[in-house]
Amino acid sequence: MKKIVIIFFVLFTYLASALTLEECIDKAIKTHPDIKKALLDVESTQNGVKIAKADYLPQVTFNAEYDPTRTYILPVNGIFHTKDDDGWSVGGVVNQKIWDFSKTTSNIEAKRVSNDVATLTFEDAKALLAYRVKLQYELMLVQSEAIKVRKKDLQVKEEFYKQAQALVKNGLKTQADSTRFLSAVYLAKDNLAIAKANYKKAKVSLSLYIGEPIADNIVLEDSLKISSFLSMDETTLLNNSLTLKALQKSIRQESLNYKVAKASHYGSLDAVASYTHQRTLNEYDASLVGITLNIPLYSGGRTSAQVEQAIINKESVKATYEAKKLAIREEFENLLIDIERYTKTIEARESQIEASQQTQALLEARYKEGLSTYIEVLDANSITLDAKLSLLQAIYEKSSTVHRIEYLQGKIV
Repeated sequence: MKKIVIIFFVLFTYLASALTLEECIDKAIKTHPDIKKALLDVESTQNGVKIAKADYLPQVTFNAEYDPTRTYILPVNGIFHTKDDDGWSVGGVVNQKIWDFSKTTSNIEAKRVSNDVATLTFEDAKALLAYRVKLQYELMLVQSEAIKVRKKDLQVKEEFYKQAQALVKNGLKTQADSTRFLSAVYLAKDNLAIAKANYKKAKVSLSLYIGEPIADNIVLEDSLKISSFLSMDETTLLNNSLTLKALQKSIRQESLNYKVAKASHYGSLDAVASYTHQRTLNEYDASLVGITLNIPLYSGGRTSAQVEQAIINKESVKATYEAKKLAIREEFENLLIDIERYTKTIEARESQIEASQQTQALLEARYKEGLSTYIEVLDANSITLDAKLSLLQAIYEKSSTVHRIEYLQGKIV
């Protein structure tokens, strides 16, 4: 029974201190200011659609006027007389757009497309944030492994130093052996401190991304081994790119803005109805029902300039799209080359570690028998250490490259 309690306690402690990559991404998306801003942009464009639709609905205006004193002119027998009195009026006007040469229709559609652009930008912001979280999470993981390697290295060098001191006392080694190992111990301590500092930096960055502190005894999942790359062709990547999709929508939006600006040349046809109750010297009602045609004849060149500006904006977005597409293609090809290189580096480092460990074990045994020098032992130890750290770095770089490709195609997890 006691063993079961201990097992449950250990399991509960592990679960309480575990932090998965998926949890980090979810927390970051829920709390990060960049995501909140992107979401507000989406809501803003949704309101823009509502505003544009309002032009199709009747516009009702209420007006009222009261004059405490007002001079009235009255003609009597060809002579004008004046009289001061108060006066007031109340009324309302209803204006309904009938036809404006598709200006309102194009404007509504442009606002809808703008909302699509904002939504794609929002999704891209989430994918970018997820990419950054993945980098910091796995950097934390790599540095934690580097700390283990550095601790092991320090432990080995301390053991060698103790052995060297014992051999010096027995007259089997010189003081140079002991001093050299002591120097190696200090260097190992310094490298361990650097690894711990890098781990803390990664932890601080990840903590800021997810919006909460990270415990010192946190347990991370080995996402470096989980990460795998499935071959992908360039066309699929370009089709899935959220950035390119947003730019394509922006081109459509600018085309609609051009139609809006062009339709402004032709004016609009409106139905108007009004009712007014007025009391001045006399009290009476006045009503109006009719149709108005408003055609702008001269606007100081504003309308023509707006049309030209819409054309420029459309061509500018097209150029931006082509430039971004080219940049993504170039980056994707370079990332594929990097993945191939890191794969070969990982294979080479794994083989190097295996060989160097065998060499190190042999030299350590020979050193104890006085058949090799401390320099050979330290060199073998350094080769093994460098190979282990290089392997960790290569695995991290490959995983980061895979995550970058995931971001380019809009993936979050």
